[in-house]
Amino acid sequence: MKVPVQSLLFADPREAADLAAFLGRLLHYDRAAAVRLQAGGGDALAVFGRPPSFEVLAIRTARLARPETLDLTVSAGELLESLDISVEGPGDASGERCGALPAPVTGPPWTGVLPPRGPWREQAGLPGPDALRASLDAAVAEFRTRDEALPEEQRTRAERDRIGREIWSRPVGTTELPLRAVHAAQSLGFLRADPGFPVSLFASGGWLRLRTPFGSVALRRDPVGGLGSLALTVGHN
Repeated sequence: MKVPVQSLLFADPREAADLAAFLGRLLHYDRAAAVRLQAGGGDALAVFGRPPSFEVLAIRTARLARPETLDLTVSAGELLESLDISVEGPGDASGERCGALPAPVTGPPWTGVLPPRGPWREQAGLPGPDALRASLDAAVAEFRTRDEALPEEQRTRAERDRIGREIWSRPVGTTELPLRAVHAAQSLGFLRADPGFPVSLFASGGWLRLRTPFGSVALRRDPVGGLGSLALTVGHN
């Protein structure tokens, strides 16, 4: 009889530290965040989360010290506590390599909305990392300018949300990827200023995926070619 996985043994302390940093960023946006964990019999662990501010799925992988098979949803906060790592930043090599698995929880609907395994096809038209960061800076500056220009009677949450949706829904380069996906990648630590840093866009079926060496963000395309909210479908990474 197969013994259920009780703990995660990481290949290197940095793997656990990077995962802890990712969980901390998710919890910044949602203190009650859940994450879905998947390992398909190899040494790669995929961790899925959904920061509510961006309406995308965030995906972080970590290398395990041994092959594991698991698929469960747990509290992000409890998983972070189990890692027991003091992290100053991504790549910190301090701390332990092992983390106990928290008890499974009933996940929110998005945990049944995972990207397919593939095939993923690379898409043309994505600007380079420096141009992506410049687009984000320009979008933030535009939002502030338009917000400050609002008459007092229009300075409402609804109006600010409308401006934000208009700005962050704009396509990036000549792709279908909305700017909010790039914003999510930067906010979660996936989009960095490292030299030679590769950023790629892939598509599979109704999904788009922005991938960097530090993690990915994925979202669904709606059937008519636009980009809408995540729809409830069961998939795999």
